[in-house]
Amino acid sequence: MLPCGCCFFHPCSWSQPYSVSTSSAMAYATLLTRKIDKDNSMLSIENMNVRFDTPDGQVQAVSNLSYSIKAGETLGIVGESGSGKSQSVFALMGLTADNGNVSGEALFHGENLLSMSKKQLNRIRAEKIGMIFQDPMTSLNPFMKIGKQLSEVLMVHKGMSRKQAIAESIQMLDAVRIPSPDTRLNQYPHELSGGMRQRVMIAMALLCKPELLIADEPTTALDVTVQAQILTLLRELQKEFNTAILLITHDMGVVAEMCDRVLVMYGGQKMEQSDTDTLFAQPAHPYTQGLLRAIPSITEDMPRLPTIPGNPPSALINHQGCPFRDRCDYRLARCQAETPKFMPLNGRQSIACHVKAQSSISLIHQSA
Repeated sequence: MLPCGCCFFHPCSWSQPYSVSTSSAMAYATLLTRKIDKDNSMLSIENMNVRFDTPDGQVQAVSNLSYSIKAGETLGIVGESGSGKSQSVFALMGLTADNGNVSGEALFHGENLLSMSKKQLNRIRAEKIGMIFQDPMTSLNPFMKIGKQLSEVLMVHKGMSRKQAIAESIQMLDAVRIPSPDTRLNQYPHELSGGMRQRVMIAMALLCKPELLIADEPTTALDVTVQAQILTLLRELQKEFNTAILLITHDMGVVAEMCDRVLVMYGGQKMEQSDTDTLFAQPAHPYTQGLLRAIPSITEDMPRLPTIPGNPPSALINHQGCPFRDRCDYRLARCQAETPKFMPLNGRQSIACHVKAQSSISLIHQSA
């Protein structure tokens, strides 16, 4: 017996259990979820693929990636280095390298970003979608003062005069808790600390009050104290402007602190998607379980930090089957030859895993 798959299930007076085949239920739930997401989502990614032509062959950085995000929501994309999480957002912003090829759909309020011209994308970038890059030192122009870099954004995208843009820049620097903002405008990036530079990047990304903020590893180079301040600042600004945040990270602590939902990537593919509480309480995919086991504990004695054995798959090789199969303790014969389909487990989780698809196997994490 499976419950009604409608999102109106709980308050609906006609909702009741009904008997259908598992495959039919999964197909219906997938179609229903996709329609609901498209109807309510600010951004909807469908079957995104990112490839690069290199002298050694074609690199498949992202494979058939799909997800959506709503206004005011924080979606985390988590995975180890090389999982494709950053390349997926570079493709979204039209920042893929010249040897890259992007396919699929990225619908932002119904407009496909992947089919836009550079001129159209320039209108969307900063004005509608802002981005905080991973390293503020290399993202800011070292030869330009902070004030010029900030005011230029408003002059180009909002048509402000220089005087208006400077005044607005001072207000935004104050909003991101930078002391003496009028003084900072006349400083160069190297004169600021790492935390201050990251705050400048956040201010620059929010100047035009974008609907969507993409944060690519925004706290990687910062100490834990500054990291906590930056995360608190992002939450406060999100609440003030109702901004959706797409957070790219490999730090599960940041995910727990910031995200409403989480998408786990490995080998360029989506492994699991879940609300944050469920992901940490009941991780379903073996890779997600491995990530969580590797987090150091402050309550248990851990003489040796747990790791996931083996190495990530090479993006140069066209792999068949599950990309995690060689490192998975639960792999089946079909994991070698057949790529698992993304399927819903319940109303909160979806995964791509043949092991979970076996009805005779209980939750993997309980037997780990």
